[in-house]
This record gives sequence, structure tokens and C-alpha cells, in this order.
Amino acid sequence: MKHDVIQHAKPAISGGVHKDRRHDSAEKHVTGRADYCDDIAEPQGTLHAYLGVSSVAHGRIKAMDLAAVKAAPGVVGVLTVQDIPGHNDISPTGKHDEPVFPTEKTEFHGQPLFAVVAESRDAARRAAELAKIDYDVLPHALDPIAAQDAGYPLITDPLKLERGDIAPAFETAENRIKGRIAIGGQDHMYLEGQIAFAIPGEDDDVAVHCSTQHPSEAQHMVAHVLGVPSNAVTVNVRRMGGGFGGKESQMNLFCVVAAMAAKKWNRPVKIRPDRDQDMTATGKRHDFVVDYDVAFDNDGRIQAVDGVFAARCGYSSDLSGPVTDRALFHADNAYFYPHVRLQSRPMKTNTVSNTAFRGFGGPQGVVAAERIIEEIAYALGKDPLAIRKANFYGDRDDGRCLTPYHQEVEDNILPRLIGELESSSEYQARREAILQFNARSSILKRGIALTPVKFGISFTATWYNQAGALIHIYNDGSIHLNHGGTEMGQGLNTKVAQVVADAFQVDFERIKITKTTTEKVPNTSATAASSGTDLNGMAALNAAEQLKERLTAFAAETYGVAQEDVTFANNMVQAGSELIPFNDLVRQAYMARVHLSAAGFYKTPKIHWDRAAGKGRPFYYYSYGAACSEVVVDTLTGEYRIERTDILHDVGKSLNPILDKGQVEGAFIQGMGWLTTEELWWDYAGRLRTHAPSTYKIPLASDRPRVFNVNLADWSENKERTVKRSKAVGEPPFMLGISVFEALSMAVASVADYRECPRLDAPATPERVLMAVERLKNRE
Repeated sequence: MKHDVIQHAKPAISGGVHKDRRHDSAEKHVTGRADYCDDIAEPQGTLHAYLGVSSVAHGRIKAMDLAAVKAAPGVVGVLTVQDIPGHNDISPTGKHDEPVFPTEKTEFHGQPLFAVVAESRDAARRAAELAKIDYDVLPHALDPIAAQDAGYPLITDPLKLERGDIAPAFETAENRIKGRIAIGGQDHMYLEGQIAFAIPGEDDDVAVHCSTQHPSEAQHMVAHVLGVPSNAVTVNVRRMGGGFGGKESQMNLFCVVAAMAAKKWNRPVKIRPDRDQDMTATGKRHDFVVDYDVAFDNDGRIQAVDGVFAARCGYSSDLSGPVTDRALFHADNAYFYPHVRLQSRPMKTNTVSNTAFRGFGGPQGVVAAERIIEEIAYALGKDPLAIRKANFYGDRDDGRCLTPYHQEVEDNILPRLIGELESSSEYQARREAILQFNARSSILKRGIALTPVKFGISFTATWYNQAGALIHIYNDGSIHLNHGGTEMGQGLNTKVAQVVADAFQVDFERIKITKTTTEKVPNTSATAASSGTDLNGMAALNAAEQLKERLTAFAAETYGVAQEDVTFANNMVQAGSELIPFNDLVRQAYMARVHLSAAGFYKTPKIHWDRAAGKGRPFYYYSYGAACSEVVVDTLTGEYRIERTDILHDVGKSLNPILDKGQVEGAFIQGMGWLTTEELWWDYAGRLRTHAPSTYKIPLASDRPRVFNVNLADWSENKERTVKRSKAVGEPPFMLGISVFEALSMAVASVADYRECPRLDAPATPERVLMAVERLKNRE
């Protein structure tokens, strides 16, 4: 009897949510069979473009002689500002301050001035170097403080967040500290660089294959520059080899140049800069200089915070407005500030325009919050974790739940999450052992830190919080899924397909995930702000539910049962006592002329934001996390090693735990790299000298923690109605890397018996660590 049951048991479907499933392209990634933009077969006659760039940081263009460029072997022609048929503007926020090519002035070293189009990429690249350009060189400012001192303007409107009254709080404070921290930028260092491949069509049409996180924006930019309607431009993205925000707005230039050339010469055109030009001509994470003033009592409770966040924005606004806004939104991190005033200063500088990067300004705000905690802890001689706990957000009952932007923190799970990590990482015992070790060791010093993250999820530009999806069910029962999100290695397509498979209760393999294209889903938002799965998963679920409703109604009518008696399970449909294979029901529905295609849509509820007032609910919910990291520092050289990291992170009710865990691990390593080794450096002439992997150090496999324990808070469930009660995972864990930065600070502070905050600037390179050690030694 038992054997008989096993023989006839229905197998569970291979689709569905809340279960581990490998990335749908994993095998293709590791075997090299995954097709990227550069793998698309080039039609006969394909041309190649390359950018000619400025050799000065700031100057008037007196003359530009391109005769030698045009005469170079293999060159078909040159694109300049005079060749733009529409508008010379690719500003993503409508500020009209970012030209395709400048007309009068160059405003950063490496700014694209023209493009060469040739029979080969090598020919175009060599020819671009032959331009003779005469400049009237002007003074330049490279960082936000130099720009302020030189009287440079703000590149976009600043933001002020204010609650309470800081003046009397400062006057009556038991303790007060003022300080400054410099927080470095970061290059995206995606594996696949920027690339666009344009194929001209009839009339105004052009199709652009590219590596962008924002296909609709690329579509609109190409149309804007060509002077044609958006319906003439199709943008296609199968997958990206990484993005991290660097392909949200920065791809616009490359798409536009390829499309302009394709239409001008009526031939396919590809543009792919080498790594050096990619790094010098595209924007990065914003550098910040934060001035803070904090009042606190003798127990370490914060009473007031006044902060000014000056950012290196570059020569144009790009996304600096929302990035510097989000830095202020996260300048509280996990802590309640009774009285607070936060102001942004987005400074124009003679550098490439900085742009979106994982966390979108939030990480810089969190670093500032953690520096304030650190200052208080060293001033009072207490464990920084105790200060963190004393300042956590509370609830309505204790009046400690309102953020500086007047949104209530309603779902704070940090006390439980921190408590569990403190216990599982053995933080207290290890900290005590480290204190004893440092007392005995004169050269090697250890440090440990446990830091939290509270990160708001939603685009602060409310209109971006929408998504569309398109699902077809073919008459053989196979399913075609398309949505507006883009796949850059994070597993978005896998998760959305799992949602659809779960809705129909069919195998994952039944679903064909297709490239993102503006032909199928219009007006898409960027895959950014950790919202890819939240938005596109819900849009796909909406489309699936429409189709399921039609199939349910058809099955009920066909088999003479009530609709509530129709259920989907294990690739079958149960209609009363009848059990019909999913394929058969779909075939029957097709023959009965049931519509088997649906467009889904979703918009995030509850959110609103009044920027002028600095009040609202910009975030639908918060994601939480915590990391405990231990380091050892050689005080003779400043070199260090990360011995151990323990992470407990909140992803709600995970759609795919193994993919989410991978995102947490990768985000931590990238955040750690930002704060330790990834240093951007410009010389006196405004030239970016860290412009290749040879001079810019991202973390290697050997840099990871020697012991690396990563777990998800599997008990968490999103209180808001997100897709299957999951939470975003792309950006929040990036800030877990701050635990390494704080642990390094403790190791350095031990040199002076923890009496003083070392005030390390980021990144805490070995050189900076060594200088901080020497500075503290000299004060002994």
C-alpha cells in the first residue's frame, strides 16, 4: 500500500517562491554561453565609434582641428555637435545641463568632445588621438570644499530636513562634539563595460541594443537627440554584466552616439570604450564631506544633530539631486534624533558628473550616522554597540519613531535582529578578548564592531514607483514572460519567473524569460533603488492573475462548477471532480477563443513626498540588517586583514533565499571595498589617475573575511503587501561593510587606549590607517 502511494504521488512543481533556485542563466555565465551586447552577431557593414575627449579639466574650446582624424585609415566620418539633428541634451532630470558634446567649454578632463566612426574599433580609437584642440585653460575645482571656496554654484536645489528645535538642545546639552568626515567615492567596475549597438531601420526607426538599467530613458534620450518621437526608437537589453547604478543614466551618451552614427551613415554602429575611457568618461559614487555637530547626554543618548552634507557632483546635475536627498534620508540610519537639522550641498566641480551607485547616497548618510555614534562612544568611554542600542528608534508609545523627514518607523525589528547577531557572533566575549589582546600586543591591534542598517525602499521620485509586465500563454501551454526590469546578474528574471510559476502552479521551466524591450513594456522605471523585484514581480503577478481569472472562469463554465471549485496545482487544474492537465486546459481555452495574453501593472501604494516641506512618506517600508566584523591591523605598516564577519539580514519572506544570500554576500564585499581599498585620485591637473584595474583596487577573493557567516532573518515577514511579503535585497546589505570600517577604527583607537575617536576618513586605506596610528601615537 505504501509503495502504491509513492507510485501515484503527484510530483511537486519545480517553480514557486520561498525556495532556493539557481539563477536562470548561471550555467551560461560560467560556461561563457550567456549572450551580452558585444556577442550579438555584427551585420555586414557594421561600423565602430570611439570618443575623442578633452585633455584639460576646464577650458574654453578655441579651435578643434579634426582634419587628421578624418584622414586617418579606416575612418568613415566624425560626429560633432553640428551633427546633432535634435537636441544637444542628455540630462536625465531635465536640467538641460548635460550636452552630448559641449559647444564652448570643456568642464572635466576626459569629457567627450566628438566621436570617430570607422570601419574598425581599433581604427576609430587610434584616429581619436589625432585631434588638435586649442583651449583657453580656466581655473578648476575638483572637490566640494575647493568648489565652495572658489564660489562654485550648487549644481541642483539643496534639501533641508528639520524636526524639533536644535538651538535650545545644543545650549542645554551635557556634551557636544563637532567634527568632519570625508567619505570617498567609488567606481562601478562592472565586468561588462558600457556598450551600445544601433541598427538603423526605415523612416525614423532605429533599434539600439545596449547595456542599460533604464531602457525607457535610453529610448527617450535617443529620440530627443535625433529629433524623432519615442515610438521610432526601440531599446533592447537581454542582460548586463553588472551595473550597480553605473548604467542607469551613464549609458545615454553611448546609445545616442551609436544611434546618431547609424542614422547618419545608414549602417549598424557599435561603440564600446576601453576600460580607461569608460572610467574617465562616466560618473561614480558621490564623494561627500560631512560636517556634524551632535549633542548628547552622559548616557550617550543623542539630543540634537546638525549636519551639512557637501557632495562632489561633477560638472552637471545628472542624478545628484536625488542622490544627495537620499543621503539625508539615511543620515539617521537606525537612530532617533529628538532635534535635527540636515542640509545638503550638492556642489558643482570640474570632474565627471557623479551618478547613481548601489545605495544612491544612502551609504554616505549611514557612514555619517555611525561616525556620530563612534564619537559619542569614545567620548564617554563606552562600547559603541551600547550607544547604538541606546539610540535605536522606538515606537509611538515612547515618541521615538519619527524620522527627520517625518515618516514613522512602524516595523523596527532591529532590537531582535541585533540581539540575535550579538549572541550568535559571540560579540561580547570576543570584544573582551580583543581588549585583552590589544593590551598585550604592541604592534598588532585588533578591532571589532557590530553595526546596524535601516534602509528605506522606494524611489524618492514617486512617479518611478510603477512597473509593467506582459505575459502570453501559447496554445501548447508554454508561457512567455516579459517585464520592464533589467537583469544584471542579480537574479531578477529568476525571481519574477518564480512568482509567475507560483501563480499558475506550474514548473519554472515552462516559462520563457525574454529580453527587456521598450516594444513590449513602455515607460519603464530604472532597475534601481532595490525595487526591481518589488515592482516588476507585482506587475507580473497582476498579469498572471488576470490570465488565471480567465482560465478559471472558462474551466468553471466548461465543467459546470463554481469558480471557487477551480484550483491550480502541480501543472494541473482541478475543476470539481475533473483533473485537467494545464496544457490541455490552455488548448481548450484557445479553441474557445479565450484571450491568453495580459498586460500587468503595479504602482507602489501609500508613498508621498513634499520636498519643499521636507515631509512625507518617501519609503513604502524599511529593510534591516546587521554585521559584526573583526579585523587585525599592523600598526607598523597600516596593513590589515578581516578575520571574521557575521551577518544577519532581513529580506522579509524571501522569494529565493539562495539568491538573496548571494546578494547579501556580494553587497557586503562591495561595501567593504568602498570603505577600505577603492580610492579615487585626481592629480593637480584634474586627471583621474585611478582609471584602470591596475591603479584602482577592488576587493579580491583573498580580501574576504577569513570566516564569513551569512544568514537571513527567516522569521521576518514584510508587514506591507509586497510580492509574497518579501523585502528588497539589492542595496540595504551594501552598508553592512561599514562594520569593517568601524572595526578598523577600534583597532586604531587602541593605540591611545580608546580615549579618542580616530576620525578615519574613507576609504581607510593602509596609508590612512598608518597616518591615523601615528597621529594618535604623537598625542601620547
